[in-house]
Amino acid sequence: MKQLVVFERVSLIGHIVSMVFGLVGILLVIPNAEVILHLSEIGQTAMQWSMAGGGVVYMILGAAAVFLYSLRTLGLGRTLGFMLPAVLISLTSELLGTSTGFPFGHYSYLSGLGYKIAGLVPFTIPLSWFYVGCSAYLLGRAGLAVDKKPSLLRHIGAVVLGALLLTSWDFVLDPAMSQTSLPFWYWQQPGAFFGMPYQNFAGWMGTGSVFMTVAALLWRNQPIKFERSQLNLPLAIYLGNFGFATVMSLAAGFSVPVLLGLVSGVAPAILLWWKATVSPSPIAVEPAATEVSVASVKVALK
Repeated sequence: MKQLVVFERVSLIGHIVSMVFGLVGILLVIPNAEVILHLSEIGQTAMQWSMAGGGVVYMILGAAAVFLYSLRTLGLGRTLGFMLPAVLISLTSELLGTSTGFPFGHYSYLSGLGYKIAGLVPFTIPLSWFYVGCSAYLLGRAGLAVDKKPSLLRHIGAVVLGALLLTSWDFVLDPAMSQTSLPFWYWQQPGAFFGMPYQNFAGWMGTGSVFMTVAALLWRNQPIKFERSQLNLPLAIYLGNFGFATVMSLAAGFSVPVLLGLVSGVAPAILLWWKATVSPSPIAVEPAATEVSVASVKVALK
């Protein structure tokens, strides 16, 4: 278990560090290419590696951190019960979106995010749906005390809130990743919301709601009871990825999506984390005095 915790923390730290490294490269180094010439040979190699595969690494590390965390706290069965639907359903939506325009609108991925499945969707994209989606759903489920006071309304609320947190992340991420000088995907038919069609948000809410609902059904006989302290990693993952998207968007001049994301994503996430159960302080109980009578035993020796 200790080794699992170590790998989990290393993955989380690596995930955050690689995001910061990516921001430095995208926002500072690329616009000022001459900076690379003043770096040492190791520095130049590091920047070349970051530009070529930094996006892939940070998403793989994010998925690894959440997978190990889920494995440690939920067990293998519930981990796969969320991960497989999240990856398969999101990949199906992405393949449909990039080939038909449904459910997100017409768009295409460029390079920088790894090998493309069927030549359309980078393999890292379903991983990002998994690790941010899992973090969002756990915050919603624990914040609404679904497993402490189970009801259909609370289950629906957790799914809706989880999908909303996921979609709010995209409010901020999508303009920065598609409308800047170094895009990772582009809209073939740009929409009214900073280049994104409103259909995109319906697609995000719908896709997130579907795989979270499937996970909730698979977990129905395996309740989870997270305390606030156990939700620190999901909150860190959500806020870290939101922060990455925020810096990208603000650097590109997109402040409205950031404000919208803060209201509909960050604020609810922190509130849900805060509302999660806190274990009461253990009460010391004096042990009752116990008297033990020992019968004397006579041993006859021959």
